[in-house]
Amino acid sequence: MGHLPELGLAFAAFAVGMFSPGPNILTIIGTSMATGRRAGVAMALGISAGSFLWAATTAIGLTALISAYASVLTFIKIVGGLYLLWLAFKAFRSAASAKPAGPSAASTGSSRAFFLRGLTVQMTNPKAALSWIAVMSLGLGHAAPASTAFIIVVGTTVLSVAGHVGYAVAFSTKHVVAAYARARRGIEAALGVFFTVAGLKLLTSRT
Repeated sequence: MGHLPELGLAFAAFAVGMFSPGPNILTIIGTSMATGRRAGVAMALGISAGSFLWAATTAIGLTALISAYASVLTFIKIVGGLYLLWLAFKAFRSAASAKPAGPSAASTGSSRAFFLRGLTVQMTNPKAALSWIAVMSLGLGHAAPASTAFIIVVGTTVLSVAGHVGYAVAFSTKHVVAAYARARRGIEAALGVFFTVAGLKLLTSRT
């Protein structure tokens, strides 16, 4: 009971970070609008799985690993930056096309493929590593029992699944899909710009 304030602070910090616009949220939104609910939910579950892996890894010592080996974070940053630039290329290519890819092309990916894409987006995001270090630091107060880390991992995973799947469901409704069809090229171009800026920022940042 004495660690409830720290747990509440950790969950609040995680929720704020999760719902802040970033590659994970924009990827779910774009996939749900362009490809449908099935793909969006699979993407959301992949991102949530990545969130769980970051949480578990941080709980067992990612902080110490990054402190001892700075090259670990550098490697994550490089991979993440290149992956974001690849997403930018795909978005710009779609924006340049006068017609959408169409159901057959857009739906070629299986649920497993979209799940793995979501997992890749989350696992190659160094911001996730740094965010988890902050969340664990907030939640694991002085002399906190080992069960506290377990509670944080399980609780944030539940929040991640609920939040990300909620985005997928909300942005795959008929009205949203219809609006996306009308503004597709502008949305894809905006996503391309975002992913380009985010990727270049990762590749050029010093910390």
